[in-house]
Amino acid sequence: MRHVLSALVQNVPGVLSHISGMLASRGYNIDSLAVGETENPHLSRMTFVVVGDDSVLEQVRKQLEKIVTVVRVDDISSQDHVERDLMLIKVQAAPGRRSEILELTHIFRGLVVDVAPEMVMIEISGREQKIEAFIEMVRPFGIVELVRTGRIAMLRGARENGQ
Repeated sequence: MRHVLSALVQNVPGVLSHISGMLASRGYNIDSLAVGETENPHLSRMTFVVVGDDSVLEQVRKQLEKIVTVVRVDDISSQDHVERDLMLIKVQAAPGRRSEILELTHIFRGLVVDVAPEMVMIEISGREQKIEAFIEMVRPFGIVELVRTGRIAMLRGARENGQ
């Protein structure tokens, strides 16, 4: 089972390596990881995707909560949430085929962010399935390069404790 964990951590040097090292040393694989500063510059949010049963999830949570720089850990996959990935992809765009690529980009609500004589760079954001579907649709044109973020996720509505 796939779990999306959101950890609020102190924004201090080394917190990412400490947390990822702890998880790796205990044999937990992180499928996706995204980290960024929150609305409070003293805190960062780390969003992890881990695969395992409920006992694996509980062990990961317990290990994270033991770390001094971790403020809070939430399993948001079991709650109503929104999750997104971001991808930049360079696709070969021969002059006669460029319009097809632009049409696909429009259908997937993407954005052309750079154009070169023989290729275009496209930004796509959305659920993982949307990103994967776009990749498969443009693969026949020739993918030159591709980079993706880790998953980010946020609970819908207001938090019960007001945070």
